[in-house]
Amino acid sequence: MTSPRSESPGTESVARLAYETLEPFHILAYFNPGLVPAQKDTGLDGHAFYVGARAAPLGPCAPEVVTSTFYNFNPELVARSWAAAVDAGLEKVHERRNAMLDDSLREILGDAFDDALLDGLASEYTELAARLPLTGRTLAAAWAAVPPPDTPRLRLWQAIAVLREWRGDNHIAALVLNGLNGFDAAVFHEAQLPDPTVSRRVMGKRVVLLTRGYSEQDWEDSVDRLVAAGLAERDEQGHRLTAHGAAVYDDIEATTDAAGESVWAGSEDLIERTRPIVKAVIDAGVLPGTRNK
Repeated sequence: MTSPRSESPGTESVARLAYETLEPFHILAYFNPGLVPAQKDTGLDGHAFYVGARAAPLGPCAPEVVTSTFYNFNPELVARSWAAAVDAGLEKVHERRNAMLDDSLREILGDAFDDALLDGLASEYTELAARLPLTGRTLAAAWAAVPPPDTPRLRLWQAIAVLREWRGDNHIAALVLNGLNGFDAAVFHEAQLPDPTVSRRVMGKRVVLLTRGYSEQDWEDSVDRLVAAGLAERDEQGHRLTAHGAAVYDDIEATTDAAGESVWAGSEDLIERTRPIVKAVIDAGVLPGTRNK
C-alpha cells in the first residue's frame, strides 16, 4: 500500500488531512490549565483523571477493557487509575472534564467565533460521525453513544472526538495486524525515520514514559524487541527504523488513512472552515510544544 507521505502534491489523503488538522482541537481536553483544579475537585491524580475522562463512556467495565482500547498504556497504571476513577464516579469525572473543557474553549475562542458558527460546524461533524461503521471500534462506539453536550463548543469537540477515537480504533487494528502490541507500538512510533524530512507528531521518550506509565528499562527492553524483529536499529541518538521497519510504518499509516477515506470524502471544505478554530487553540499556547509560540 502506498504511504501517504509518498503521494504527489495535491493528492493527500483526506483522512490524513482531517487528522493532522483536527488533532490539536481534540487533545485540548487532556492538556490545559484547568486540569489541576479538575483533578483536585474529583480527588484524582493526573493519570486517573485522564483514564477516567477518556474512558468514562465505556462505563464501569473491567480495567482490561480500558487497557485494550488505550493499547500502549501500562496495564498496571490503567487498572490503578481506572479503579480510582470508577470509585470517584465516572459520571462526575465526565461532567467535570466537560466543564473544564467548556471553560477553556470559551476563554480561548472568546468572541471570535459565535455560537451559530460553532453549532453549524458541530452539526456537520455530528452528521459525519453518525455515518461511521462502529462494529469493532469499541472506544468510538462508546463515545458515539454519549448524549450531545449543552453548548456548541462542547458539541463540536465531542463530534470530533468520536471521529478521532474511530480513527484510533482503526489504527490499533493496523498495529495488531503488523504484530506491534502494547508499549512496543509506542516505542516503534517514536523511532527516528530513515527520511529526516518527514514531518510527523511524536511525543518524545520522556513524555511517553511519563504518560504511559513505563520505566527506562521497559523502554530499553522494547527497543531490544524491535531490533530483534528487524524493525529498528540502535544508533547514537537512540533507535532508528530499518528499511523494513519504515515499510511497516508506512503501511500502518496508509492502512489507517485508507480506512477513513470514504468517511471523509468531500469534507475538505469543512476541514478548512474548522482550521481557524484549531489555530486559535494552538495559538493559545497551552498544548505541548506551543508554549513558546
